[in-house]
Amino acid sequence: MHRDELIEAVRSILARSGFYVSRPLNMRGISFDIVARLDDRLLIVKILSNVDALSKDNAEEMSTLAEALGASPLLIGERSGSGELEESIVYSRFGIPIISLKTLADHLLEGVPPFIFAAPGGLYVKLDSDQLRRAREERSISLGTLAEVAGVSRRTIQMYENGMGAMIDAAIRLEEFLNMPIVTAVDPFAPHAPRGKEKVGRPLKVEVDLFGQEVFGSLQRLGFSIQPTARCPFEALSKDDRIVILTGLGNDESKLVEKALVVCDIARIAERVSVIIIERSSSRTNIGGTAIVGRDELGKLTESARLYDLVSERSEDDKGKS
Repeated sequence: MHRDELIEAVRSILARSGFYVSRPLNMRGISFDIVARLDDRLLIVKILSNVDALSKDNAEEMSTLAEALGASPLLIGERSGSGELEESIVYSRFGIPIISLKTLADHLLEGVPPFIFAAPGGLYVKLDSDQLRRAREERSISLGTLAEVAGVSRRTIQMYENGMGAMIDAAIRLEEFLNMPIVTAVDPFAPHAPRGKEKVGRPLKVEVDLFGQEVFGSLQRLGFSIQPTARCPFEALSKDDRIVILTGLGNDESKLVEKALVVCDIARIAERVSVIIIERSSSRTNIGGTAIVGRDELGKLTESARLYDLVSERSEDDKGKS
């Protein structure tokens, strides 16, 4: 399947299952292709025919966006270097969950979630650790007995009871011995786990021009923390203790309208506000739902709440015209 067809197939499945889905990002070098939301679940989705094409830098940016927006990153593809992606298996690359189109359709449209995940050493399943421990204790079964049944060590049984995945054959033997299901589904949309302390908030390697440095400096003066982005249609995520603003830089007027429309579409799905800071003030205060703020206007603000109010007002201006 051609990649464009694959993207549309993913969008169709998500939409049919109730997700609000963004338009595909037809821009080169972008770290994700679509965003989708259903209730409180926000997905940042990359779609590749060959999942091995996902680079480490791309994965890190997806993870950074997911952490900042409270989203789940997901890669959907058809194959890897070792062959076709199998159905009902959740793979991963650089910490990003990977599933096939068929697995996505089965999960969302047929209500059949995946039960297997791939990890170093082979294929594994998730166990209901509380149920396993309860069954062992209520029946007075020793760790040694379960270890012998499963063909693993006592220490491994303890790790199962603490949430570690099990090899498929060991899980089958345990279920047969206990005469009860203990294998649970794998959620490919599980909220993204924060990375280690050394990685949280780690700045991505992004080159910022003088205009960008000035804008980011003004935002930091207002109390925002700035996470520059390298492979997004916007240049940064600006955060304070209560809001996240998708922040673009409008120093290329020829691409301003296209950028504003794309950023607004993403912000709408993510339920965030968006702004593009331009070098020179303009009579235009809004493009397609994205607020437009001049560099001089930004420099005159004294607190983050005023920027949020200004962006919100200008975003609402567009709704009044529609």
